[in-house]
Amino acid sequence: MATQQFDPNNAQNLVERIVSRFAVKAVEHAQTYWNLLEKIPPRELKLTKFDDEIFEHVMKDFPELAEEPYDKVTKIDEEWMKSKEGKERWRQFIQAYEKKVKDYNFGSLIRTDAREEYAELNTIFVTRIQFYAYEICRNRLGLNDRAHEIAKEEAAKERLEKEAAKKKKKAT
Repeated sequence: MATQQFDPNNAQNLVERIVSRFAVKAVEHAQTYWNLLEKIPPRELKLTKFDDEIFEHVMKDFPELAEEPYDKVTKIDEEWMKSKEGKERWRQFIQAYEKKVKDYNFGSLIRTDAREEYAELNTIFVTRIQFYAYEICRNRLGLNDRAHEIAKEEAAKERLEKEAAKKKKKAT
């Protein structure tokens, strides 16, 4: 069995390909989630078989996220997440799911503001378990209800546009 030698001169190209693949997977995950938000009322949406545990764990380990009216869950404070204290607290939280949640540390895109859709200025990169932590809380607390409505409106608009394009094509 032949093995290929690692060529450090080509490492940068390899890194770019890996980053590109991760980005594609993250975008696909975001699109899938947005499609779920369109079709299923968020309070009924189950993201993992550990949703109850994740929700309770977030509320216990991050009491500031549990404070009504849940502003810190609605709008993610990226600076807080990336602060020295935030990183340490999240690292401990993340590690608890290493053997439970598949792809727990994969990169995922999350909306920084739950009231809006995915957009360049409303999206950050987090681990999959952080995505689950926020989105499970948002769903259970009713903070994704507006996103559900936006997604449904977008889907209806897209369907009407497709129908109009088909009619136009038939007419020509």
